[in-house]
Amino acid sequence: MKKTDQKKFQKMLMEQREKLMVNAKKAVTGDIHLDPDDFSDEIDSASSESGLAFVGRLRERERALLQKIEASLAKIEAGTFGTCVQCGEDIGLKRLEARPVASLCIDCKSQQEKLEH
Repeated sequence: MKKTDQKKFQKMLMEQREKLMVNAKKAVTGDIHLDPDDFSDEIDSASSESGLAFVGRLRERERALLQKIEASLAKIEAGTFGTCVQCGEDIGLKRLEARPVASLCIDCKSQQEKLEH
């Protein structure tokens, strides 16, 4: 992979990381709490708990994505970014442009998905 491509992906990943960090800070400083006295009945309470659970799942996904971004940035520093961790082939620029945190080439990812189903 060319150095210019690596710099482009590094910039993309750093921008994505910054957006996630801003969102995380908003969530931490936000008023996300559950007080049973705030609800008039059990349905309101259950609805709120469901909403909080959904937000929790989103935060978990963001945390996992942040870890993938950090791993990708480390690969750029090590000079291994864009190489499939399974077969060692190039991942391909189009795939990386669509998903910069990809660690598998399209063939290996397709095989992985077949095995999962």
